[in-house]
Amino acid sequence: MTNPRPNLFIIGAMKAGTSSLHNYLNSHPQIFMCTPKEPMFFSNQLHWEKGEQEYLKLFENAGDARIIGESSTDYSKAPYYSGVPARILQFNPEARFIYIMRDPVERTISHYWFHVAHFQERRDMMTAIQQQPHYLEVSDYAMQLQLYFDTFGRERVAILTLEELQADPTKEIQKLFAWLEVDSSFVPENLEQRKNVTPRKVLWQENSLVGSLRNSSYWQAVKPLVPKSMRTWARSLSNTYVDREVVDLEPVKAFLRPIHLKQVATLSEMLGRQFPEWKTLYTS
Repeated sequence: MTNPRPNLFIIGAMKAGTSSLHNYLNSHPQIFMCTPKEPMFFSNQLHWEKGEQEYLKLFENAGDARIIGESSTDYSKAPYYSGVPARILQFNPEARFIYIMRDPVERTISHYWFHVAHFQERRDMMTAIQQQPHYLEVSDYAMQLQLYFDTFGRERVAILTLEELQADPTKEIQKLFAWLEVDSSFVPENLEQRKNVTPRKVLWQENSLVGSLRNSSYWQAVKPLVPKSMRTWARSLSNTYVDREVVDLEPVKAFLRPIHLKQVATLSEMLGRQFPEWKTLYTS
């Protein structure tokens, strides 16, 4: 028996609510969203070259679901990951897409903190954003959308903002259900749940000497004999955390605003709408 092929892709944007949206959709009885959420089949060259057999196994339990999907945010990270729309077109010409956007200033900052929390970034925020174009490119929603419009057509892409979803989750989810042609009267029970939120305090660096000791075979042997309070103290010595709430972000926001305002002007012209809900972007 052939495994079903996905026909829906939540392509991004990263740090704009895709994890929550993935779970909301998956709660619908006519929709199957795969686990893991982000298989990255169409953006990862090695996965693509291996062929689709392993990828399709992720959807083998979809049953008779009308909508079968996944939510790899790497699919809207051009030019870092290129050629994704063309690969999806080759895989399923009838595919549909959901793209959720967020105030781009907030998204870029959240993207940075995500990389810090996952040990992928050690530069200060301003330096990282100035030196790594990827942070700004992922927030260039018009550029990312144009690639899919050119490949699949505007009508195959549903667009919303995180702010709209947070303001009226029932309304926005039911609009998506109607667009997907499934029962739009269904209301998920988990609409108040937020997924994949970056913690307030993130690990900035690990003290190499103390960290090496804690990871040694000697420590693992004696660890059960050490009181929990002492283990906590040792862990505090090895790690340095930064509290995101006390970092002065105003210089970074001031740097980002003119860049993202220009990008959003293009986006507004493309979509024929404004984004007054993006309060950080439009704060003078």
